[in-house]
Amino acid sequence: MKCSRRCLIRIFSFGIFALIVLIARNFQLMDDASKSRLALANNYSSAVEQLADACRNVSETLEKQLYTNSPDMHRDLAVKLYQQASAAKAALSQLPMDKPQLDNTYKFLSQVGNYSLSVTKKLDKDKTVSQKDYDNISKLYDFSKTLSEDMWELENEVTAGELDLENADLPEKQDSTPSVIDGFSDFEESFDDYPSLIYDGPFSDNIMEKTPKMTANEAQVSEKQALERCCIALNSSANDFESISEVGGKMPGWRFTNADKTVSCEVTKGGGHVSYFLKWRNVGEEKLSREDAQKAAGKFLDYVGMLSMKTTYSDVQDGVMTINYAYNDIGTCVYTDLVKVSVAMDNGEILGFDQRGYLVNHTKRSYPKKLYSKLKAQEKISPQLKVTGSQLCIIPTDNLDEKLCYEFKCKAKNDRNVLVYINAETGEEQQILLLVETPTGTLTV
Repeated sequence: MKCSRRCLIRIFSFGIFALIVLIARNFQLMDDASKSRLALANNYSSAVEQLADACRNVSETLEKQLYTNSPDMHRDLAVKLYQQASAAKAALSQLPMDKPQLDNTYKFLSQVGNYSLSVTKKLDKDKTVSQKDYDNISKLYDFSKTLSEDMWELENEVTAGELDLENADLPEKQDSTPSVIDGFSDFEESFDDYPSLIYDGPFSDNIMEKTPKMTANEAQVSEKQALERCCIALNSSANDFESISEVGGKMPGWRFTNADKTVSCEVTKGGGHVSYFLKWRNVGEEKLSREDAQKAAGKFLDYVGMLSMKTTYSDVQDGVMTINYAYNDIGTCVYTDLVKVSVAMDNGEILGFDQRGYLVNHTKRSYPKKLYSKLKAQEKISPQLKVTGSQLCIIPTDNLDEKLCYEFKCKAKNDRNVLVYINAETGEEQQILLLVETPTGTLTV
């Protein structure tokens, strides 16, 4: 039986169509596989970043534990270590490698929390930390610091594309790009010396969680009055602001924004305080010294009527110097009453002002007549630290309360600057902060 010419054309056409569909389907499958690998690579990249961050937290907490000398603080830090080590292990488990490839890493992260908890048990019994325990914590810290540095180096290599994550889970890679597994192979070998054992200025994170003390009972101002306060602070005209909106939350107010949205300012309804303003512009070449920038910030505080403010910490980013101020209450540094001023280093213009911490916390305070002996408080400082200065201060607590403390500025044996806070009423160790000093400024962790 002969097939007609029309039949042959149909068969040929269907064959071509089927081939095109097959090729298109293959391309789609390849594209889906590529997208799937890319999504998996992004998840791996996120896990590496989480791991690096958790390892840094472990290192910082271990260092704080090295400098504490109270059972309660050791106990608090031990709980943090356990949580941070668990977070690191959780991130580690998301990476494309078998657990045997990471035995030493898992071992370290498990033991560091467990050892810290064992020290607290000894404290419950003996009330003191032995020199041997401090030596072991010091070894753990040194090792954790190396671990943290290696993890961030690994994260940088992943970000730069120097380590392959997209094909990390494939049995045979198609190119010569090293995989994240190769990065960990080198890292695991660094555990040869692992010790054999029987984790923006200070106090500024929780300021907006409370009802503001300064605005709660003050008279309400109108929108027009609020705009006038905004214009005075920014030395501008009311015509400059085209957008006006209301702000809710625990600090209700009005937000004023100019036409090109490069200036924004908020004024509280209660009392008409400028809570903050920001200006956005490209900052030119730095021409001011840090001293000149601080003078410009000080003059602005005088201009807006903020007196008795004490410079605490500062930082310079992209040509803008941000200075943290705390209220100076007749010799007591009140860290809760926080103000920030940002100065352009090209011409001294004030680009930012934020007194929300001050508005939330500032109030007239009374202090106890009898305080815990400062000399006895200093005796509670860890023997690993040398005291270089001190002052009376008020710091916030995790439960949004505040405590009167002695702040002791200390120097560790590795030249790290450490701040230790001893409760000025009870003599208990209240807080420890590590000062991170960089070319751009000083921060705390």
